[in-house]
Amino acid sequence: MIGIESSLRDSGISIIAGVDEAGRGPCAGPLVIAAVALNNADSQLLSRVADSKALTEKVREQLFDVIKLEAVAWSIIEISPNEIDQIGLHKSNIEGMRRAINSLAVTPEYILTDGYAIEGLAIPNLAVWKGDQVAQSISAASILAKVYRDRIMIENDAKYPGYGFAKHKGYITAAHTQALSRLGICEIHRKSFANIIALGASTL
Repeated sequence: MIGIESSLRDSGISIIAGVDEAGRGPCAGPLVIAAVALNNADSQLLSRVADSKALTEKVREQLFDVIKLEAVAWSIIEISPNEIDQIGLHKSNIEGMRRAINSLAVTPEYILTDGYAIEGLAIPNLAVWKGDQVAQSISAASILAKVYRDRIMIENDAKYPGYGFAKHKGYITAAHTQALSRLGICEIHRKSFANIIALGASTL
């Protein structure tokens, strides 16, 4: 799990930041990007860190505070549905990664991202295929982003009752589609997404 980072540390690089996102696929809610530079990759407290999608909600919640405590620095950035609609999903993701990196309390010596390169970044960086499965710092970032976003969507469930946001987290499920047919679009839906455009409903 720490092969890439171990190689970088063996070459003299000590502050390595992993970056990952949560929420590319949903048609509602923000895109959330996290950056994490871990203090000690060999810490037993981080032994359960893995791709957030491979962990239960309970384990992710348990690891959320552990990762923050075990990090040299961490940051979490939200990209609103409105900004996604204005500049597009991919550009929002890249911009979010930039913001997350720039918000770290320390400057990383090297950056690992999950699948997407950050062009023009002054800090050396590498886009890692399936990075949240092979790089611990990226896995840690994926957990922070996932837990943070899930909490937002649970709050939105109370704010916008009837859509089921606490359960599906804004993804395009059958239940979500049925709720959209009944209730129309609310302000956290991404108006640029094809299924939302197709509804042609008014924003609440």
